[in-house]
Amino acid sequence: QVQLVESGGGVVQIGGSLTLSCATYGRVFRFTSWNWFRQRPGSQREWVATLKTGGSTSYPDSVIGRFTISRDSAANTVTLQMNNLKPEDTAVYQCNVNALSPYSGTFWGPGTQVTVSS
Repeated sequence: QVQLVESGGGVVQIGGSLTLSCATYGRVFRFTSWNWFRQRPGSQREWVATLKTGGSTSYPDSVIGRFTISRDSAANTVTLQMNNLKPEDTAVYQCNVNALSPYSGTFWGPGTQVTVSS
């Protein structure tokens, strides 16, 4: 099976930056997409970034130009670089993968807390 573990969360001031990492335990050879989501207190889970198998990326308007998703296949890690952070970015951030082989399915990490304070 595939296990994902996020790290890099913490407390940062408005306008600051954080880099979140999603480490993969278990092989992911083929996939359709890697994604980051977030969940703010009292709100539904929200999509924040996608990296497709061909290398294309996409983001919602709320984070475009500030967040960047990337993958280091050799290190088995997916990263979310977050710049110019705002209070509304405060949330628990989770990564997931829609894997095809050797394990097929959607796998999620437990999440990491990001708090943007003034």
